[in-house]
Amino acid sequence: MTAAATAPRPLLKFARLRDLALVPAIAVLLVVGAVIDPVFLSHSNLVNVLQQVTELSLVVLAETLILIGGRFDLSLESTVGLAPALGVALVIPAASHGIGTEWSTALAVPICLLVGAAIGAVNGVLILRFGLSAFIVTLGMLTTVRGLQIGITGGQSLFDLPPSVSYLGTAVWLGLPLSIWICAVLFAAGIAFLGWFRHGRAIYAIGGNVDAARAAGIRTDRIMYAVFIVAGLLAALAGLLMTGRLGSIAAAQGNGMIFQVFAAAVIGGVSMNGGKGTLFGALCGVLVLGLTTNILTLAGIDAQWFQAVNGLIILVAVIIARVTSGKAQDS
Repeated sequence: MTAAATAPRPLLKFARLRDLALVPAIAVLLVVGAVIDPVFLSHSNLVNVLQQVTELSLVVLAETLILIGGRFDLSLESTVGLAPALGVALVIPAASHGIGTEWSTALAVPICLLVGAAIGAVNGVLILRFGLSAFIVTLGMLTTVRGLQIGITGGQSLFDLPPSVSYLGTAVWLGLPLSIWICAVLFAAGIAFLGWFRHGRAIYAIGGNVDAARAAGIRTDRIMYAVFIVAGLLAALAGLLMTGRLGSIAAAQGNGMIFQVFAAAVIGGVSMNGGKGTLFGALCGVLVLGLTTNILTLAGIDAQWFQAVNGLIILVAVIIARVTSGKAQDS
């Protein structure tokens, strides 16, 4: 009885050590980057790296919450594009490729967030209420939302951004871009929620064994429904930050982003089977990808090779996870 009660403790400590597994890798990347180009460790370059990965970080935060709950969402990348595109198109004049409604510019950000929440809500209803496949539903949603974005924008970029959207992507607080502060606060809140709040721990229980969680009195569908909505909100916010930083909304904004999202999550130790992983690990995965890309850029490597390098990083991470866990992974 005593042995059974104390058995999980070493595993818990080992899990915490795994959360820090990428910290040495990040340190090595910092050293390699400094050797390749002294500019790498400059304040401006490191801040630039952090700002460029803020949008990816928020989508990874969203996807990690869903993955821990035993589900996944492929449509987050298209939400990054449609949410800000619709929010901006409704407030800018037709001469700037807007819809022509010319609503108050103050509504751009609320509309964007509302669209993100709505997409997450629809995904949640179809997957949880009707029991449809998460892969099929979110793949269909990805295609639908992407098509809506292209239709609304006419396949053209939107440049005439409202001040509120531009501010989110360009404002600087205490020497750091506002987007970095937003990302840091949201990750801190997410880590605290999953670690110390009952509903946060419930997400792990749902991802580990949904039937056992339901038998324990956890309202599994209600909690995961809220997770899908929050994920949509985070993806929409990521789209806002990207739009403000770039100063425009491209017709293909967010396209292909989901591959980087899953890459960062896998590298960070988040299980694709649910119930395992941490936001800190996922954030470290984002930093590994961001630093690697920056090092390759400073080294003069052609951008066409970046995808291959990211793929190799994923394979190495999966192999390490297999060796350290001692468990075969599902196909």
